[in-house]
Amino acid sequence: MAVNLAANPSFFLPFHQIHHNSTCALQTRLNFPSLAIPKYPVASLTCANASAASTAAVSAEKEEVLPPLDVSEINRKSRKWAWRGYTISYLVYPEGSSDVDAVNPPLLLVHGFGASIAHWRRNIPTLAQSHTVYAIDLLGFGASDKPAGFQYSMEVWAQLILDFLDEVVQRPTVLLGNSVGSLACVIAAAESSQSLVRGLVLFNCAGGMNNKAIVDDWRIKLLFPLLWLFDFLLKQKGIATYLFDRVRQRDNLRNVLLSVYGNKESVDEDLVEIIRKPALDEGALDAFVSIVTGPPGPNPIQLIPKITLPVLVLWGDQDPFTPIDGPVGKYFSTLPAQMPNVNLFLLEGVGHCPHDDRPDLVHEKLLPWLSDLPVS
Repeated sequence: MAVNLAANPSFFLPFHQIHHNSTCALQTRLNFPSLAIPKYPVASLTCANASAASTAAVSAEKEEVLPPLDVSEINRKSRKWAWRGYTISYLVYPEGSSDVDAVNPPLLLVHGFGASIAHWRRNIPTLAQSHTVYAIDLLGFGASDKPAGFQYSMEVWAQLILDFLDEVVQRPTVLLGNSVGSLACVIAAAESSQSLVRGLVLFNCAGGMNNKAIVDDWRIKLLFPLLWLFDFLLKQKGIATYLFDRVRQRDNLRNVLLSVYGNKESVDEDLVEIIRKPALDEGALDAFVSIVTGPPGPNPIQLIPKITLPVLVLWGDQDPFTPIDGPVGKYFSTLPAQMPNVNLFLLEGVGHCPHDDRPDLVHEKLLPWLSDLPVS
């Protein structure tokens, strides 16, 4: 079976989740005949919490649109933190103490697969007007260490987040995550026993670390043999190197991003380079193979019921990897009716990375929710 890397290599980046549209995603990895699998659209989301919050957000005064933080400034201002013998890169913005520190909780931004701190460049200036903002490169990504032979897992990233809150932030914090970063935040919030987490914001939460996440969908189970074959191929050093070299080519990365962003104008050269540059680091290939072929880790469906903190879920309705009508998306869409601490908004015309795809729509929902958080 020929590997078609000229097509969108969608097993890389934060966009590798297999779901209702699993056949389409797999066809971008392997060249085999099309299978006709229907997709069942979600006509609307009807939940009282989301409706009330939406009305408040629309009536609220619109925030000034701020320019994104320059990538070079992010790189220059990023700091290093020693964690269990590894070096972790993080940003705090603005630097130094400010008046908001005494009033509003800090925020910690956690990127998705293949991304880094700079993926939040369009959000940090706006959020920093009312909060101290931290952003972190997870182990294996961005400017953080990529140790050879390391066995990555969702649990490792969740523990990294909790230790960062305990050692660096040292205040109850609101966690904001995208894709697998969302899932890492969910695990951290579910496991936190020291009141380190004040709230949770999830942008298109992943169902697991990779495409072997256990979900109740017969179409995914039907494709499992092909997925295990793909894992086997990736564990062959020569094949993995060839695939990874093709994956990190600029044109391939741009094509992947265009396929998962609703707003194509957000796919600029900065974004392509944000994804591409860390992929050139020594250890990036090992991280890629370990993450894609490793165990998927805890499922959010089992974890969310343990969380009583305020939760905001923002979901792009054009996400081809974790669609709102897929198993994980359907689960999250039912939560507002079952859990009063959960609010959900479906963002029209938005893809897998809402915070970078349409930051204006995200801030319209996010800022009022942050301002309404109960005082600790």
